[in-house]
Amino acid sequence: MDQPLKTRQHKGYRRIIPSMNALVAFEAVARNGSFTIAAQELGVTQAAVSKHVKFLEDTFGAQLFYRLHRSNQLTTEGIALYNAMSESMQSIAGVFDKYAQGQGEAAIALASTADFSNLRIMPRLHLLREQLPKLRLRLTTPSDRDADLSVRFGHGKWDDGTAVLLFDEEIFPVCSPSWLARHCPPTSLDEIAHNPLIDTDATLEGWMTWNTWFRALGYTPPKLEFSLRCAMYGDAILAAVQGHGIALGWGRLLENHLASGRLVRVSSHVIVPSDAYYIFLAAGRPKTSVIDQLMDCLRADDIEPFQGRR
Repeated sequence: MDQPLKTRQHKGYRRIIPSMNALVAFEAVARNGSFTIAAQELGVTQAAVSKHVKFLEDTFGAQLFYRLHRSNQLTTEGIALYNAMSESMQSIAGVFDKYAQGQGEAAIALASTADFSNLRIMPRLHLLREQLPKLRLRLTTPSDRDADLSVRFGHGKWDDGTAVLLFDEEIFPVCSPSWLARHCPPTSLDEIAHNPLIDTDATLEGWMTWNTWFRALGYTPPKLEFSLRCAMYGDAILAAVQGHGIALGWGRLLENHLASGRLVRVSSHVIVPSDAYYIFLAAGRPKTSVIDQLMDCLRADDIEPFQGRR
């Protein structure tokens, strides 16, 4: 009977990789820059570590370290092997981190921008807890390459994994009720442009500023005088809530603010961008029922304002 594919593949790897013990010894030397410290860390003699590394070099057919008087520096071949080892060890550590502390329950690392996390995920955290009480969720940043899932805004056609549509977006002007009570509600694009505007830097691909929003509606604004410019969208929204002017509202991010009345729409003008929000699954990550439930929670509308739930 034929062996399972995974078993045959593993035996193939073992024919190529000469010794796991030698690789562990090499990684310890490369990380510490010292055969002595590596030996102390591994609980073996320095001679044993040297023997392992020499065996690797003979098998590899290249020198892995420049053995200097006071240090050991990686050669080009050593750097290539160490980079591969480092990534592999991090992946293995990630598996232990997910399972070893959770009594068999896997954690999910979800990457998103700080604004999406604060404005969309946090208001629905209680819903996640109610519907997925055993879920161990770790919120992280888009720069985390080890994240299981990430929220991306864009066209959805990325070749390094699988994108699943989360929801589309609408962009329209918003302000606080107190600001609207003190000012005449603007009815035209020109009137909006001549009011105190709060703008945000276009730090993400597809992000709209006031200038790009006006132009998308076919209106060329005059030189805009902003009452405030912010690097972070969350700061712009906080300023709008406090009554400092009109901000561009990304509707999916502001559902909680709009439902609670902290913010109101200023006019009926709206842009529906061609880009949308996607849940992006890292390559090789299967789409499970837990991920489906997590997406359903993130899609949930009409979330009640937070009232100190326990």
